[in-house]
Formats: sequence, C-alpha cells, structure tokens
Amino acid sequence: MRKVSREMLIIFSGLPGVGKTTLARSLARAMGAVHVRVDSLEQAIRASGVTSDLADAGYRAAYAVALDNLRLGLAVVADSVNPLAVTRSAWRGVARDAGVASLDVEVICSDAGDHRRRVEARIGDIPGHVQPTWEEVAARGYEAWDGERLAVDTARQDVDASVAVIRAAVASRR
Repeated sequence: MRKVSREMLIIFSGLPGVGKTTLARSLARAMGAVHVRVDSLEQAIRASGVTSDLADAGYRAAYAVALDNLRLGLAVVADSVNPLAVTRSAWRGVARDAGVASLDVEVICSDAGDHRRRVEARIGDIPGHVQPTWEEVAARGYEAWDGERLAVDTARQDVDASVAVIRAAVASRR
C-alpha cells in the first residue's frame, strides 16, 4: 500500500446506489487514507437515542472527524450523498480550515436501469440502517453542480479504473 505524501480531503458526492462507498473504500485503502462515511455516523447517532431527527448532525460529526484526521496529517476520503451546494461548500471549508487541498468527486451512474438494479439489490452493511428504495432515490433532491468537480461514471468503468482516475486527479493536485 502506498501512502499519500501529503494530507488532502477527497470529497465524494452522488445519489445512493451509484457506487460511492465502494469507490471511497477502495480509494482509502489504496491511499492509506481515513474513510469517513456519513451514513455510519448518522446511524450511530440514531442508535444512541439522542435524536431521531438528524437534520445535519451526521454531516457536522463527519466534518469534525475529517478535520481532526486532516490535522493529524492524514488524507481523508469523505463519503456522503452531499446533495446540496451548502454541504459541498462546508466540506471545502473543512479542507480550508485544515490548510489542505481538496478534490470534489461526483460519482454518477449514467445507466438508469443499472442504477435502479443496484439500489434494489443493495445489502446493507450498517446494522439498523434502512436502505432507501428506488422511488426514494429517484425522488431525492440533488442540486446541480455549479463548480469544478471530477465526475466518475460507474456505468462506464469498473472500480479499479474509477479509482485510477481519482488517484491521478489527487496526484495532480499535490
């Protein structure tokens, strides 16, 4: 495993079922980076009984965990739907606060049939976490991007090829 030579925040975004977590885990493993998954944090908060209305609690927890690890000199791969301009800006703010570079990666699946099959076939890996239905994914609000990002289409290339594209973009930002 080759570790990154400098800390960086790699910010994943995309609808459920497009392959974000698969790519984020593979990238984090290949880079020796920390994987921060909002779904895991949200489910832990739910399980604590503190609240059932998460609002933005999972994202705020993820920002704090990412910042702590970036300040330790570690690369962080942030894994969340990240559907709003405000959350995308907040992630970039984490990188600024840590004094590190960031890379926005939007994961898409351009084949709607394939995307639907993935959503309907998903098996959850977070105890207690309820996977969204295809109808919920299709109806989910997701703001269009207005800034620079690397778009990775998982309908067009496999995990290894997608991770290679992301790693090349990371290397170019160092």
